[in-house]
Amino acid sequence: MILIADCGSSKTDWRVTESGETIKQVTTAGINPYYQNKTEISGVLELSLFPEMKEYPIRAVYYYGAGCTFPHQKQLLEEVIEAKIDAPVEVDSDLLGAARGLCGFTPGIACILGTGSNSCLYDGVEIVRHTPPLGFILGDEGSGAALGKRLVNDCLKNRLPAYLRDKLLSEYELSAEIILERVYRQPFPNRFLAGLSSFLLDNLHDEAIRELVSDCFKEFLLKNINQYEAADRYPVHFTGSIAYFFQSVLQEAVLSAGFRPGLITQSPMEGLIRYHSVG
Repeated sequence: MILIADCGSSKTDWRVTESGETIKQVTTAGINPYYQNKTEISGVLELSLFPEMKEYPIRAVYYYGAGCTFPHQKQLLEEVIEAKIDAPVEVDSDLLGAARGLCGFTPGIACILGTGSNSCLYDGVEIVRHTPPLGFILGDEGSGAALGKRLVNDCLKNRLPAYLRDKLLSEYELSAEIILERVYRQPFPNRFLAGLSSFLLDNLHDEAIRELVSDCFKEFLLKNINQYEAADRYPVHFTGSIAYFFQSVLQEAVLSAGFRPGLITQSPMEGLIRYHSVG
């Protein structure tokens, strides 16, 4: 049996699999070693994951996670997991996980649009080009956090129609003071901002909201996918909750930018299970 993890900043999907079939599924809170230290990460897994794994003879762990780009972050996750699960642990970025899950062993462009965003050109084996996402403050265009940031910016600067502004503040029990508190003083402001994307989804029929979402996706394509010289030769695949639930707007944006739409999935997990049943 192998254990596969698809980890974002908001939640982590863990699957015990055998011969390409899911034996056990566990969902834990999101993990990101950029924002959490070893003790905090251990606490999450001690509470929600490790007790569920005791009865399974795990022979390998494949962990794909947000914030796992550099050796230090990878080593931190390896040490935490190996302390409780007696098996080799391979830690890679969520972007490689997206590429393997979306493209398998075929070249393509793989994108993540979830709480954060990311993209790469994948040759069927490894990532060959990558545009740095830069996080929700400096980048993450097209992500849930970016959508939420644009929404509250337009709301507080009176760029939203009044009826939408009032509806947002009322439904989510928000004010300028509360929003600034959540963004600048409380932990995980990216999760708070991404959570506001549900308002956009509920009101996607409104022209102003649809235009806002479309603009954010076009910005993602312009600043990220345009960086790849071969972008017009390969399909552009997407995974993540934002890509999945806003796929009608996303497909329109991809086509209008001159790219070829590929797969759009909520999660790369099923593709990763297939990948590791063969690879």
